[in-house]
Amino acid sequence: MYLTSSFIPHLNSISVYYNRHVHRLLGFTLAFLLSTSTLFAQKINYDEALVPVYELPELLKSNNGTLIKTKKEWENIRKPELLEIFSSQMYGRTPSESISVQYEQIAENTRALGGKATIKQIKLSFSNNNNVVNAILLLVLPNQVKGKVPIIVGYNYKGNHSVMTDSSIIYSENFKLVRDPKHQDWIRGIQSNRWDFEQIIQKGYAVATMCYHDIFPDQEGFKAHSIAALFSDYPNTKTDAWEAIGAWAWGSSRIVDYLETLPYIDQKRIAILGHSRHGKAALWAAAQDPRFNIVIANNSGEGGASLAKRKFGETIAIVSSIKPFWFAKQLNQYHHREEDMPFDQHMLLALIAPRPLYVASAENDLWADPKGEYLALYYASPIYALYRKQGLTNASLPKLHQPILQDVGYHIRAGIHDVNAYDWYCYLKFLDQHAKK
Repeated sequence: MYLTSSFIPHLNSISVYYNRHVHRLLGFTLAFLLSTSTLFAQKINYDEALVPVYELPELLKSNNGTLIKTKKEWENIRKPELLEIFSSQMYGRTPSESISVQYEQIAENTRALGGKATIKQIKLSFSNNNNVVNAILLLVLPNQVKGKVPIIVGYNYKGNHSVMTDSSIIYSENFKLVRDPKHQDWIRGIQSNRWDFEQIIQKGYAVATMCYHDIFPDQEGFKAHSIAALFSDYPNTKTDAWEAIGAWAWGSSRIVDYLETLPYIDQKRIAILGHSRHGKAALWAAAQDPRFNIVIANNSGEGGASLAKRKFGETIAIVSSIKPFWFAKQLNQYHHREEDMPFDQHMLLALIAPRPLYVASAENDLWADPKGEYLALYYASPIYALYRKQGLTNASLPKLHQPILQDVGYHIRAGIHDVNAYDWYCYLKFLDQHAKK
């Protein structure tokens, strides 16, 4: 399948517009790196020739050396081992404590998007230990669908108001903690390019989105305002305690809890989609929660889909130093020591099998290591084979705009670290292939 010519101008215009902003962002990032550690700036590798020779841990060999030959052995032996590895070494342990939640619909607009959609806004109030955290879920439903509707779950970066210009959308509660009142991110629709509702609604899919700051504000020092503060072990200072990515994954599953109360949502067709840090959280959420029937990770990079042992672009040392509250502190032991890791991200992707899984990259997003993202999916494919599913059989990165649409999917497109119309075009094709069987 190829990119149709009608998408090319749209894609180019998006790239031109965002290149102006990405240059400023890259400048800020580089300045930050230089000011905090010149070592990072000097060691960032964008040269494939400098990728070290590496050996990936074996998927099909258990901790005691037993070879895994069947899907039953995978599910009963190896899969629990890998879940334990990622819990103890990277994302932290998700608490088992049950947190009380109440749902309240606080707004509804049945004529959104020119009458094509209904918007519902639901306040989720989590409470425990005399503490309450409120999160607002934005539910966008296609009006033309009769019967149960498939749905895409995903966080937004800049508040629910950012995904479209609709004035009825209520501002996300925790956004005020991370953005000054005069900041441009308060503008409605400021990030609507990442949510192609024209395509989504036309194809008959619903969307459940929430500002990730409502679950765990993405800024140092605000953990007390996150859902982590509700748990009885807070503050948990153990090195395997969960942090932001673990909390965001937990929050995604709580969205599904609410969706299970809605008779018009098809519970067998719930997809999760995440971009960048949200892609990391989406993969970890899906690895733990089988209710996510289809999984899409867009430009998820280090700590997401890309192989850490390649030491290309962003590394373990960089990602967990720039954002030390994303990952469990236990991950810090692998700074500049990726070769000693007893795991890598192909194992995370394998935990999602046999469910349909899509990984996507952008040509200019070398920071996220597109080749490493593709190879992780390739090396996870033997687990899909156990289930007689079609994984990747070619280790070579495909050409631009030639998506692979099988039981696993992949594309690399022109442009930068973002989500655009072409990405949605591919994702909706993939969803049609699997959610509408």
